[in-house]
Amino acid sequence: MVRINQHFLKLHNYFLFTEIAQRAERFLQKHPDVTLFKLGIGDTTEPLPQSVITGLKRGVEKLSNKKTYVGYGDERGEIALRKGFVSWYQEHGVSLDADEIFISDGAKTDLANIPSLFHQRCIIAVQDPVYPMYVDSNVIYGRTGKYKNGRYKKVVYMPCVKENNFVPSLPKTRVDLIYLCMPNNPTGSIMTKKQLAEFVAYAKQHKAIIIFDTAYAAFVQDPKLPRSIYEIPGAKQCAIEINSFSKSAGFTGVRMGWTVVPKDLRVEDAIPGEVNALWKRRQATMFNGVSHITQEGALGLLTKQGQKECHDITQYYLENARLIRATLTQLGFEVFGGENAPYLWVETPKGLSSWEFFDLLLEKAHIVVTPGVGFGPHGEGYVRFSSFGHRETIQEAVKSLQKASLLQKI
Repeated sequence: MVRINQHFLKLHNYFLFTEIAQRAERFLQKHPDVTLFKLGIGDTTEPLPQSVITGLKRGVEKLSNKKTYVGYGDERGEIALRKGFVSWYQEHGVSLDADEIFISDGAKTDLANIPSLFHQRCIIAVQDPVYPMYVDSNVIYGRTGKYKNGRYKKVVYMPCVKENNFVPSLPKTRVDLIYLCMPNNPTGSIMTKKQLAEFVAYAKQHKAIIIFDTAYAAFVQDPKLPRSIYEIPGAKQCAIEINSFSKSAGFTGVRMGWTVVPKDLRVEDAIPGEVNALWKRRQATMFNGVSHITQEGALGLLTKQGQKECHDITQYYLENARLIRATLTQLGFEVFGGENAPYLWVETPKGLSSWEFFDLLLEKAHIVVTPGVGFGPHGEGYVRFSSFGHRETIQEAVKSLQKASLLQKI
């Protein structure tokens, strides 16, 4: 008799962004003439850079020509693209080998699949608040207990609160897999090299692995702050880094990311190079590689012109963040983030819960945000504003905030 994977049943009974969409839809049904300003989900809005368009067209042309047509490609990604990333990392002071870089269809996919390399009994540690998928994927793998009072048993939560500038402290107990997202989603915080070095030292001491999500690294403005964990000496022995072009180049719908699995990576029961080999074997079994067309588009982003275009896109969204932050601050709200990340973490006023403030913003300002509690227990009392949006949308949303006079209505 076939039985289902019982671990799926432990998942929290609602998906955060589905609940947000349903509340917004119910509001529109009652108020069909209202325009909503959707500053919740972090989806990009600006067109693809010209260097990408040129590359995508080149990829289509290659596939349309008998002489240049190719079928299945290397599941790790085309060697020209992987070598391009080697040079890209070198410009940031990081030395990698092309065989340590794996091209994927997006960071989310690899973040969900990487834990499959490690033993089911591994103890995971996550920032709190944090992107929900880190925890959910490990629930499915059977690494957690049941969900209760906003937490899963067997998961170590590292509080990120105002008092520690939303930067986690080292776990007080021994853990095996440590998830770090820097710049952080949802708080917009970022660790210094010194703070990150403490996690690298911890991981090396306890033979733990850091799964480092750098999907927002392109938004870092301060040159003293790290964009890659491999800027920290010794990190290749204990860290897997996962990145994406989704937010820096508008690839949310195109789909492409990359994962770095160093050959120096060390775990308790494997020799150096073995985790890299296992990931290669996993990809060969379960993945046929990213579209040739997409990879041609991505190659354009690794040129000087492509990097300039990426920079222009990130600056566009950061200017949106500046507008939102300035308005919220002027109106008396306490705001964090938005300087090295596209997200703003806003404390709810006068003791309102995250969902109560969500409803207030929706009803009075017609703005959709993301309730902080959806990212974990320590997200309660906050909401996340996203700066992804057309400039005119952001400007109208800011005017709506000013007109709503929310603090006077609580």
